[in-house]
Amino acid sequence: MSFKQRINHYRRQLMHTITKSVGNSYSEPKIKPGQKIEIKKVLIIRPNHRLGNQLLLTPLVQEVINTFPECEIDLFVKGGVAFPVFENYKHVNKIIQLPKKPFSNLIKYAGGWLSIKSKTYDLVINGDKNSSSGRLLTQIANAPFKVFGDLDDAIQKQYPDHKHISKSPIYNLRNYLTKLGFQKNENTVPVLDIKLSETELSKGKAILDAIIKNDKKNICIYTNATGDKCYSEAWWETFYARLLKEYPEFNIIEMLPIENISKINFKAPHFYSKDIREMGAIIKNTSVFIAADNGVMHLSSASLTPTVGFFSVTDPDIYEPYGNGSIALNTKETNIEDWIKSINTILNKHHT
Repeated sequence: MSFKQRINHYRRQLMHTITKSVGNSYSEPKIKPGQKIEIKKVLIIRPNHRLGNQLLLTPLVQEVINTFPECEIDLFVKGGVAFPVFENYKHVNKIIQLPKKPFSNLIKYAGGWLSIKSKTYDLVINGDKNSSSGRLLTQIANAPFKVFGDLDDAIQKQYPDHKHISKSPIYNLRNYLTKLGFQKNENTVPVLDIKLSETELSKGKAILDAIIKNDKKNICIYTNATGDKCYSEAWWETFYARLLKEYPEFNIIEMLPIENISKINFKAPHFYSKDIREMGAIIKNTSVFIAADNGVMHLSSASLTPTVGFFSVTDPDIYEPYGNGSIALNTKETNIEDWIKSINTILNKHHT
C-alpha cells in the first residue's frame, strides 16, 4: 500500500468513526391520520466518482421515479461520470458535482457542500449507508423526510440479498415509506440501466459489425481490473483458449480498458472507446459479457446484457451483477468447468 493509499485508508476510517452515529438522533416525522404526503422534489446523495458506484445508483433512481412518477430528482455526486450515466433519465433535474480531487479544488468542493442548503426538498436519500460524507450531507440537507440508509433487523431477515449495494437503499426506502403511510412495495428491485436509445444501439451494432465482419454472435471479454481484482495474463490466456475451444460458433472479442492494454496480448478482435454510452451500446450487441469485478462489469449490467462477473477479492453479495441472467462466480470456490457451465446456461437461455 502506497503512502497516499495509507493516508486515504486512515482518513476513511476516521470519518467513518466520526459519522457512524450521524442520523441516529433523527426522529421520523409524526404523520397525522389521513395526512397526504406529496413527494415532488427528491435529492439522492452518492458522492463517489467511480463509474461502478454511479451505475449502481441507477436502480435507486428508477425506484424513486416508479414510486413518484411526477417527481424531480437532483443528484449529489462526485466527478463527471454521472452525466453520461443519467443522460436519458428525464426525471433527473440537476446533477450537483463535487470535484473528483477535492484538495485541488477546495473552493468548488466547499461550494458544492454549501449548495445543498440552498434548496428545500421533500425527500433526501443517502445512497450508501457506509458513506461518511453521504451521512453528513443527508443530515444538513433541508427536507422533512430523510433516509440515512441503516437497515433494521426486519429488512435483513426478510431479504436475503439485502447486502447488495444497489438493493439495500431500495429496501430501506420502501421500509421508510411504509412508516409514512405508503403502501408496501413488493415489486422486483430495478436492475442497473443507463437507458440506451435505439440510435445508440444501432451505432453500437455498426461498430461491432465493422470489427468482426461475419454473422456469428459474440462473446465479449474484458481482461482488466484494478489492484488485486485483476487476474494475471496466464489466467486470462488459459481462459481465452478454453473459450475458443468451447464456442467455435461465436466470435470471442475483447473490449480494451482506457489504458489500452490486453491480458491476452491483443489476440482477439478488439475495440477501444472512452465513451461509456458507446461502450454500453456495443456490449448490448453481444450475447454475454465476461469480466472481473469492475466498473465496466457494472456497465454491462446497465446495458441490460447477461454478465458473468469473476470475484476473488470483493464480496459478490455486495457487488454481484444481477438481472438479465447475470451471474457472479467466486474463483476461489469454483473452477473453469463451473465457469463454462455458467456461460452455457446463459447462452442456452438466450439462444434457444
